[in-house]
Amino acid sequence: MDKRKRPPGGQLNQGRLDAIVAKAHKDADVRMRGYREQSLRLHPHVCARCGRPFEAGSLHELTVHHKDHNHDNNPSDGSNWENLCLYCHDWEHQKYSYAVKGAHAGFGLTGGGSTPAPSATADATHNPFAKLKEALAKKDG
Repeated sequence: MDKRKRPPGGQLNQGRLDAIVAKAHKDADVRMRGYREQSLRLHPHVCARCGRPFEAGSLHELTVHHKDHNHDNNPSDGSNWENLCLYCHDWEHQKYSYAVKGAHAGFGLTGGGSTPAPSATADATHNPFAKLKEALAKKDG
């Protein structure tokens, strides 16, 4: 049984729902363009993590990262933004994912929050080389 809350009359207006979703996407795109352009004006065209410089032809590979991971926090002075290359931006979000989700799964962050570390109960039990000596002996013999 569908447990979603239905409007009066019991029917969803698919056209209205599509319009609401489309407007939300458009508004998000407008917001993103606004802070991206501001960040590119305020900050140098260099990845704030790895230092890779970007020229006009590769500027599309430079992303704007929200330091506090809140995309609605866009102060005009750019204090919540940093320009990161695609790779460093992915890594920042991966670290955040470990910190938020991994904390519940027995993972923590060590070394200043840069490397995920499994808990003591998550030891590896598989040894891919366990029967290597036997396999090599059979091949030779």
